[in-house]
Amino acid sequence: MLNVLVTGGSRGLGLGIARKLAASGYRVIAVARHENEQCRSARAEADASGQGAFVFHSFDLSETASIPAFVSALRKEHGSIYGLVNNAGISFDGSLALMPSSQIEQLLLVNTMAPILLTRSIVRSMMAEGCGRVINMASITAFSGYSGLSVYSATKAALVGFTRSLAREVGRAGITVNAVAPGFVSTDLTHSMTADQREKIERRSALKRLTDVEDVANAVEYLLSDKAKSVTGTVLTVDAGCTA
Repeated sequence: MLNVLVTGGSRGLGLGIARKLAASGYRVIAVARHENEQCRSARAEADASGQGAFVFHSFDLSETASIPAFVSALRKEHGSIYGLVNNAGISFDGSLALMPSSQIEQLLLVNTMAPILLTRSIVRSMMAEGCGRVINMASITAFSGYSGLSVYSATKAALVGFTRSLAREVGRAGITVNAVAPGFVSTDLTHSMTADQREKIERRSALKRLTDVEDVANAVEYLLSDKAKSVTGTVLTVDAGCTA
């Protein structure tokens, strides 16, 4: 059973991806700061299905100095890691002129520095084994401007550049590196929007709806599969046509 590590796997998009991959036969290693009832439910679902597996490990990715030891412990317990989905991220809305430096630093640390350092620790073993998949969760904000999200957008654009260049570095070792750029996904975050805000987004989308979590999870599953063995260094946009 192939191991796939999914960061931010305790809720929202990350949990949806983890559930999808476990149902598809992978052993999912979900990583987040705290386990919750949704994680326990996902583990029970995976156990009952007999297809894949769902395990949870608590870790704070902002503790970047501890990442190498954490990855080493995971490999010792579960074996080699075939896939990495860098999904964990945070967002602060607000004008750059008014944003505290502490929030800017936290965005850069969690959304950009942490996934780069985590990937470094995991890709080394992938290179030794001659195979692997890295999927970075970007955003349509990486290439479309959104007022109030300038720093968040910068962190996601950095992941796109990281994806393209790393794909060239590790391709000769049989590793693919891709990014998925979701639009506005129907999660707890968008559920907090007003009806007018949701309607405005839906009107802008070619398909006149928000993206579902399952849509993004399907894209991740595809990029992990042999069907995508020749797909690397690319960004797969899943946004219901918001940027069409």
